[in-house]
Parts: sequence; C-alpha cells; structure tokens
Amino acid sequence: MSEKISVNSAWQTALTQLDNVSMTMMLSEDVHQLLRNFERILTVSIPVRMDNGSLRVFNGFRVQHNSARGPYKGGVRYHPDLTLDDLKALAMEMTWKCSLVGVPFGGAKGGIICNPKVLSKGELERLTRRFTYAIMPIIGIEKDILAPDVNTNEQIMAWMMDTYSMNNGYCTPGIVTGKPVNIGGSLGRTDATGLGITFSIASAIKSKKINFKGLKVAIQGYGNVGSTVGKLLSEMGSKIVAVSSSKGGVFNPKGLNHIALMKHYKEHGSFDNFPRAESITNEALLELPCDVLVPAAMGNQITKENADKIKAKMVVEGANGPTTLEADHILNERKIPVVPDILANAGGVIVSYFEWVQDVQCYFWCEHEVNAKLKNLLDRSYEEVFRLSQERKVNLRTAAMILAVKKVADAISVRGLYP
Repeated sequence: MSEKISVNSAWQTALTQLDNVSMTMMLSEDVHQLLRNFERILTVSIPVRMDNGSLRVFNGFRVQHNSARGPYKGGVRYHPDLTLDDLKALAMEMTWKCSLVGVPFGGAKGGIICNPKVLSKGELERLTRRFTYAIMPIIGIEKDILAPDVNTNEQIMAWMMDTYSMNNGYCTPGIVTGKPVNIGGSLGRTDATGLGITFSIASAIKSKKINFKGLKVAIQGYGNVGSTVGKLLSEMGSKIVAVSSSKGGVFNPKGLNHIALMKHYKEHGSFDNFPRAESITNEALLELPCDVLVPAAMGNQITKENADKIKAKMVVEGANGPTTLEADHILNERKIPVVPDILANAGGVIVSYFEWVQDVQCYFWCEHEVNAKLKNLLDRSYEEVFRLSQERKVNLRTAAMILAVKKVADAISVRGLYP
C-alpha cells in the first residue's frame, strides 16, 4: 500500500472506501489485495489525420478492474483533462455498481485525452475508429462491452460497433451499448439513469414515510440525467425548487415548471433570466433548504467546506462521486442520509445490461418491459441496502459497499486462483 496517490483524488477516495469496508467486513488480505489491483490497463497511441492534412497523436486508455462475476463493462469518455487515475476510480466503482444491483458484469472504463468540442465530425469519427481498432484485442461481447460516457453518445457507439464488426467480418451489435435503436440499441436506454435515480428517490422517501406530493427537490446538473429526474418528479407531484447547468442555475421555493425550464434552456443555452426565479450559483444550490438534493453534475461537489451547510433532508447521488469522504462523514454525523452513487445512478448500467442481453438473444423488448425490469432490480437493491444498514447500524453507502464487495469477493473465492 505504498502507492503514491494525489491527495483528494477520485482514485484515493475509491481505494480508501475499499480499504475501510474491507476492514469492516474482515475481508481476507488476499482478496483485498486482488480487489485493490487491476486485471489489465491498456494505454494506446491514436494517430489521426486531421482535416488540414496534419497528423496528430492522441493518448487513449482502457482500464479493466475485475471479471470475477462476468465480462467487463464500462463507458468511454472523451475529455481534455482525463487522467488514468480517474479511469481507475471509475472502473472500480463500476465493479461495485454492477455487483450491487445483480448485473453479471465486472467494471471497466476507457477514454481518450482530447477536446471533442474542437474536432470536426470527420476527425471525431477517425479518432473513434482508430481507438476502437487499438483496443480490439481486449474487447468483445463476452470480454469487455463499451458504453457512452462524458462527451460520447450513440453516434460514437455506432462508429465503435461498425469498426469492430468490419474487423470481425460480421455485424456484432453486442460489443457496445447505448447505440441507436435501429442497430440494436434498447428502448428506454436514454432515460435509464434518470429513471433509476427517480426510482431510488421513491424507495428512499418511502422508507422515511414521506409523500411525493409537495416534495421539494433541488437538482444540480439539469442535463440529460437531471432533467429526466425533474420531469418525472414533477409529474408525480413534487416541486423542483432549483436547477442548474455548468453556467449557473435558478431557484424558486414555490417550484419551477420543467417544460418552461427546458424551453428556456433550448432557446438561450442557459437558465439565466428565467422568469419568476432567482439566479444562483452551483455552489449555492447545494446549500438551499429542500427535502431532496440531487447532485447530478460532476464529482467532489459536496466537500468538508460545505457539508455542514447542507440543508437538504436527504441527498441522492446522481453523479459519480459527488460527495468527498470528509463530507460523507459530516453528513452522517448530521444524520442526513445519502443514497450512494453505486445504487442511485445504476439505472444506466442496468439498462445497458438489458441492451446486451437483447443483442445476444436477437430478441427485443418494449419500453414498458425495460422500465418494469429496471424498477424491479432497483427496488430490490434498495431494500437489500436499507435492510443491511438497519441490521449493521451503518449508513447506506457502507451497507451498499459491503453488499457489493462481498459478492465480488465470494466470486473470487469460489473460482480460486489460476493456475
């Protein structure tokens, strides 16, 4: 454990969480060490011919954490500030997320250090195809299945699927999830993460015997995920009192109209000057009085600096790692329950699993069936976490980690060590 890690990094947080829960569980040191390490980390150079004729070389990665319970599964992100430590943390978290909700996958994550916003469509396609070709030796429908993540979408997935298929010699839709429906994508995939968060909120407030009617909710990050949560909660009778994007947000204690919010954002590219609402920063949104706070933007938003100012009665993590370790401890001391990311935002990977199953079987489901299966898995997972938290007198995050790590540890133990 002499590895040098930057202070407060996502990777340090992931390792600390694993170390802490391993001590709580009295996990064998052999299994603990296996879980702390990765089965494979691939770094690739990606030469791309740019539109102006010049050659530019990008760096890409695929991190595969653990396959004890099944093939690796995880997204691919394009970002100029991407680091290998970020991907290691996210891959490990994906292992726990799949394990917790009963999806038979292990965790992986990949990405390219680039700014896709300054690349043309042609450059983006060439970058995507060359990256897919570079990682082909370690991916496959029974080895490692790719998915969209930050700055990647269904078009990127379509290019990846086509590249893999052309090199394979036949159409292989199951190599990626989150692709367009007409080439093997699943109905319900676009809204899956937001719908899953909504199901988690429903389970959490039910356990606290709170009603949806009049529930005051603040959502940091009103993009695809956050806006889906806002739309669904509004339809259930909740009040969305605050929302934000990367440029800031708006607040109205009497509630904001979801349809009007989305129309305003589409027309203006921000929530600035939204009528009958007060402008607020992303930081201020976190400290507003509300029943449920949903941080659905970026990681490390709730920290030791602002955790004692949180006025929400409950936090439901829509983003990956929005709460630091120190903040988690403060919220726990203040008796503010936190529904952890590996449970709350698992809807995306669950429906990705459904998409993979449909592709492998060449048999597709209607959206109602997808959503019903998603609700069943998340309701069951929340009940397991809540019950264990009550039995062990630990918070929801610790209970979720215990359940997730135990399933992977059990799989490692029963499979044994090869050779």
